[in-house]
Amino acid sequence: MTSPSEYEYEYAEVIRQTPAEVTPELIQNMWALFALAHEARGHQAPVIERDLAYGPDPRHRLDVHTSRAFQDPAPVLVFVQGGGFVAGDKHTPGMPYYDHIGRWAVDRGIVAVTVNYRLAPDHTFPAGAEDVTAAVDWVRTNIGAHGGDPQRIVLAGHSAGAAHVAGSLAGHGGPKPDVVAAALLSGIYDLREAEKNELLSAYYGSDPSAYTAREALPSLHTCGVPLLAAVAELDPPLFQAQADAVQDAASVFVRVDGHNHISEIVSLGVDDGPLGQPLLRFIEEHTARSAA
Repeated sequence: MTSPSEYEYEYAEVIRQTPAEVTPELIQNMWALFALAHEARGHQAPVIERDLAYGPDPRHRLDVHTSRAFQDPAPVLVFVQGGGFVAGDKHTPGMPYYDHIGRWAVDRGIVAVTVNYRLAPDHTFPAGAEDVTAAVDWVRTNIGAHGGDPQRIVLAGHSAGAAHVAGSLAGHGGPKPDVVAAALLSGIYDLREAEKNELLSAYYGSDPSAYTAREALPSLHTCGVPLLAAVAELDPPLFQAQADAVQDAASVFVRVDGHNHISEIVSLGVDDGPLGQPLLRFIEEHTARSAA
């Protein structure tokens, strides 16, 4: 069997040799690259309660990942996955994603909630932000029954999920979500400077003159919530520029060394040094009982 050190060398080499452009091929390659390691380590929390409804739409569903071993109400991580605004799912049967986020959190004493949201082009701005806000509202009301502490919620999103989290923090989904901190991982925040493409237009619209009112960046500076912002070392220039734009609004900035846009998040629990360790420190800092 491949030793961890040999395996880490192997996937690091594969990532660096893989084109950084975000394509279906990149997604499938990175998913496959880390799948065996997740399977070997175990990628599911001891208890998963699936498809709990937080709203009326069929996409208004979330999974709660927890453990019966938790003795006291635990901190809560609400995670919103990406998918280019038009795709993405909290759980892919036969694959570790994104149940592996739940296992990562529970192994560290944290209840996790993974969230689906409505997708473009059928549901456009501000549907994603509205759904994130509604999911957090559900968590605050119901997570106590699942072992979580509603007063210690950290909100996180990756890629399009980070854009929706940012929109929620900016108040585009209604009242700002009641969370103690938030993590923005390789997302879109500055629409006027973002690369105009079909995926961006599918959600935010094709009229750039509307982008000023729809971008989250200005409000992130005054949202009142501590922010961790991250970008993968091998992220495409679009995401590097967005990270530069949001860096001043963040109290913690992480450059995820050795990873691309997809491996940044699917490696969590396997290669924890670049993202997992600073993310855990950030969560612990802002969910410590003295800070609650």
